[in-house]
Amino acid sequence: MWEAKLVPNVISYSAGISACEKGGQWQRALALLTEMSEAKLVPCVIGYSAGISACEKGGQWQPALALLSEMREAKLEPDIIGYNAGVSACEKGGQWQRALALLSEMREAKLEPDIISYSAGISACENGGQWQHAVSMLRTMRLRKLDVDFMLYGAAASMCEQGGQGSHARSLFEEVRDFVTGE
Repeated sequence: MWEAKLVPNVISYSAGISACEKGGQWQRALALLTEMSEAKLVPCVIGYSAGISACEKGGQWQPALALLSEMREAKLEPDIIGYNAGVSACEKGGQWQRALALLSEMREAKLEPDIISYSAGISACENGGQWQHAVSMLRTMRLRKLDVDFMLYGAAASMCEQGGQGSHARSLFEEVRDFVTGE
């Protein structure tokens, strides 16, 4: 753009950050966010969310959480995409406590976690051996009438078994059976 004597704006930077996210270039996405600030442009929710997603794809939970914090400092409310990417980044980084904290923050921000949010949260719990939290999220998903993936039930049941909670595992399988048979 500079060579064509065009001055980049928030939209062009956001598009570039999104392209970096899709290309797995988290470092370049962060560099573009920094470049925006240096150009006295304030990134928008879309640019930040793309940056967080880029960090998530690169398994970089710390920069992802830093961007969420930066958004709040800039008086921008993260959207569901940004939060989901943050939860997923924490899951990939083995940070189950932080993943659950982000799910709580979503609710405080009046955003309802969706299937993606809960799936990433359950995966984070699986990595941390936190069967109680995983089972709780499954039950919340059912109460909210979200389409629960049977693999999530399997993961939670496996966690229960590994945690010496065979009765909880059987209960989860009964829930799946009842769901499938319509009982």
